Amino acid sequence: MATSMGCLILLCLVSPLLLASVIHGHPWGGLFPQFYDHSCPKAKEIVQSIVAQAVAKETRMAASLVRLHFHDCFVKGCDASVLLDNSSSIVSEKGSNPNKNSLRGFEVVDQIKAALEAACPGTVSCADILALAARDSTVLVGGPYWDVSLGRRDSLGASIQGSNNDIPAPNNTLPTIITKFKRQGLNVVDVVALSGGHTIGMSRCTSFRQRLYNQTGNGMADSTLDVSYAAQLRQGCPRSGGDNNLFPLDLATPAKFDNFYYKNILAGKGLLSSDEVLLTKSAETAALVKAYAADVNLFFQHFAQSMVNMGNISPLTGSQGEIRKNCRRLNNDH
Repeated sequence: MATSMGCLILLCLVSPLLLASVIHGHPWGGLFPQFYDHSCPKAKEIVQSIVAQAVAKETRMAASLVRLHFHDCFVKGCDASVLLDNSSSIVSEKGSNPNKNSLRGFEVVDQIKAALEAACPGTVSCADILALAARDSTVLVGGPYWDVSLGRRDSLGASIQGSNNDIPAPNNTLPTIITKFKRQGLNVVDVVALSGGHTIGMSRCTSFRQRLYNQTGNGMADSTLDVSYAAQLRQGCPRSGGDNNLFPLDLATPAKFDNFYYKNILAGKGLLSSDEVLLTKSAETAALVKAYAADVNLFFQHFAQSMVNMGNISPLTGSQGEIRKNCRRLNNDH
């Protein structure tokens, strides 16, 4: 009896946070969905409501917020390094090739951060805001729900080199894309499932122009591209000029999160070279494209799991990094 009493007393002394992490089967210092349940109980609600307003105003914002999380996680892990502006100590990732003139949604993140700072100052990280906003955006446009593990902290630096080198590019070969994913601990299923994020959103002419005019250096259009679709794209994407003209990544249902992205690829109507190569350059990826085109539930299940995998790339936890008060700058940068 004495020992069990002693155990009970000891249990009361263990911090509730540590207890929560033990109960939910997470190693101390790991991420878990209940991270803010005590320190900021309304956190998820606040993020969701501001994301909902933003997406109601402009559907495309859903895709932009998913992409922001992706471009964050692939550079130094999911640490909100992508949100930092230029300063005396920071060269911003916003100026990198994949991000310049195309990454967006920063104002929505600012709005979420301001609301969270008002509710629970210095508590919710910008990195966690990106992870939650990506999930909420996906759900709002018809995609799957997943539990977002939380407890990431914010970086004290950025890496424009990492941003230029580590983010998969529209004209990368399939082996290069797979290698970039593998470097982050992600596999081929993650490559094909996460590419399905292109079921929503827009792409700039500059990202696929080479497919229309000079795919292999012989001045010819990409032979894997449907001829009538290519003709339609050329009307809005000339040989020169119009770099920022926008085209839906999924021409069938551009505002709905579904599996038409994969159906389009099977019809030769994937917009980017990086979309089409999933079908034409590897039996393994082609089998997944066909499976997702045939079964939307399988795609949703894999996409949700791959977003969880991506959200777990090298997070800062415990006392690493900081919780930024303003997502655009370090706390000691004034």
